[in-house]
Amino acid sequence: MGTIVSWMLAAAAIGAFTITALSGCFVIPALRRLHFGQTIRESGPTWHNKKQGTPTMGGLCFIFGILVSCGLVYIGFRRYAPDLLGTAQVRAAMLALFLAFGSGFIGFLDDYIKVVRHRNLGLLAWQKLVLQFLVTAGFMLGLHAQGLMTTLIALPFVGTVDLGWLYYPIAFFGIIFLVNAVNLTDGLDGLCSCVTFVSMLGYLLAASMLSFYHVAVLAAATAAAMAGFLVWNFYPAKVFMGDTGSMFLGGMVTALAFLMGRPELVLFFGIVYIWDAMTVVIQRVYYKATHGKRIFRMTPIHHAFEMRGWREVKIDFFFSFIAFVGVVLGLMYIYLA
Repeated sequence: MGTIVSWMLAAAAIGAFTITALSGCFVIPALRRLHFGQTIRESGPTWHNKKQGTPTMGGLCFIFGILVSCGLVYIGFRRYAPDLLGTAQVRAAMLALFLAFGSGFIGFLDDYIKVVRHRNLGLLAWQKLVLQFLVTAGFMLGLHAQGLMTTLIALPFVGTVDLGWLYYPIAFFGIIFLVNAVNLTDGLDGLCSCVTFVSMLGYLLAASMLSFYHVAVLAAATAAAMAGFLVWNFYPAKVFMGDTGSMFLGGMVTALAFLMGRPELVLFFGIVYIWDAMTVVIQRVYYKATHGKRIFRMTPIHHAFEMRGWREVKIDFFFSFIAFVGVVLGLMYIYLA
């Protein structure tokens, strides 16, 4: 059984990396021909102006890579490992893809409006929120229908705690927050790709430890796809993933924890996204409460590091290290809980 699992994970990873890296050769020129270039926001660092016009919506590369590689693995290995990739497991994986693709589609609409209007404003806030409400509700209903919804949370040294009805609003708004948090982290060349690579390695190890091998396949494919996308997205980026890619990843990062019945793992494996998003929340609250004063020089916090003179590559590695610490703490949590 161990050999089959190894082959499954290897096939998912190799397929996702290869397809993602090679698709850039075709997707990036196509985005240039369509004039799908990034519009840099005026409130951002002035040195980002040189990135104006860089092709965006490059997340299509790794979305395609993940979908094809996982599809081939599920189809090709089901007869060899029916207990690992049975009907229930495949349906659960489809739920994760539903949240990821649903979120990615919202991001696609946002990107499309931006590039058509040539300004850094896409969907209105209320439009995006309504769409996210619908996708999140569909995901949670799917979890409930497949018996994957639980209000129990395992805590180290405490034991299992039942949150009861409080679990549902916390989970609902937590999903929306996390999807948007990943979107916010996509602000520098390679940043979201690097952090998500580390985060997905954490999910891969956690899913293997807990014997959720269908989740491990998704995590392996997504981690490898991030490595493949970094061929084009690492500094200096030849393409940006856009909201299409970052919101897809937000859905994936969030869904995998729920599929294992351990949504609290997002607090560890998504520590960078949460940190980045919370600085925005804190800054806005403080700004309004003090009538114009700021805590950080700029938010999300990765831009504050830029303002201090850090190069983008240095920020990528520093944030990836923080993500690695979160992964280690998350794996320790699984072991102790």
